[in-house]
Amino acid sequence: MPELPEVETVRRTLEPAVGAKILGVWDSGMGLHMARKPPRAALKKLVGTKITAVRRIGKYLLVDTTGDKSVLVHLGMTGRLRIQKKSDPRATHTHVVFDLGTRELRFSDPRRFGQVDVVTRATERTHPALAVLGPDPITDGIDVAAFFARSRKKKAQLKAFVLDQSVLAGVGNIYASEALWRAQLKPTARAYRLTSESAARLAAAIREVLEHALTKGGTSLRDFVDADGREGENIDYLWVYGRTGEPCPRCKTPIRRSVVQGRATFFCPTCQAR
Repeated sequence: MPELPEVETVRRTLEPAVGAKILGVWDSGMGLHMARKPPRAALKKLVGTKITAVRRIGKYLLVDTTGDKSVLVHLGMTGRLRIQKKSDPRATHTHVVFDLGTRELRFSDPRRFGQVDVVTRATERTHPALAVLGPDPITDGIDVAAFFARSRKKKAQLKAFVLDQSVLAGVGNIYASEALWRAQLKPTARAYRLTSESAARLAAAIREVLEHALTKGGTSLRDFVDADGREGENIDYLWVYGRTGEPCPRCKTPIRRSVVQGRATFFCPTCQAR
């Protein structure tokens, strides 16, 4: 599933659509997230408006239009939001299309775990998908004191704590493993056992791995591409994720794979023993 760096990469590559007028909207009529269909009536009301900005909150995209409405998009597991020529064939699993003249903004999603909705700007945080989100590590930064205070109340394993979207929005499975390795912390340790020093180290590591991935256009494991159809290059620069049996970049101990709360977790048994 695309995480913060991938979604931010899509946001940046969608910027050429800013200023375009929406001439029409088409949808497949099929359900997406939790079988909910995109709100056809609300989408049709966007015809005649212009795209004014593209924003991101955690793993969610917001396409702002003139007036007070924004299109809320979550890519799910296999979703793609791309700008393509109108003459280009549409992907088989295309579900929403915005007609921008000679171009189209298309949302496709084979597995249909994504989400498309329309929200009112300035009140978007009341939407159920966004209301539960904590601060964004890139746009909001990480308040280390608040981050440490949250950890003191959590009995969850560190990996689960980092993945908790109410703590920090946008961090997913790949970058949780990467950040815990970078901070030299054991994924199965309990969050409440963090010290203020280790919490600061973890916060810095989270920010570092996200920014590092952004410079490479995100990580493409299977489905992710940006708005221009390009894959991210960060898979070649991951330290531990997907590298079972390979030497740890720090101490050369073979990287191990385990499952923490149903998620594949990669770690160094030597560096991350504390």
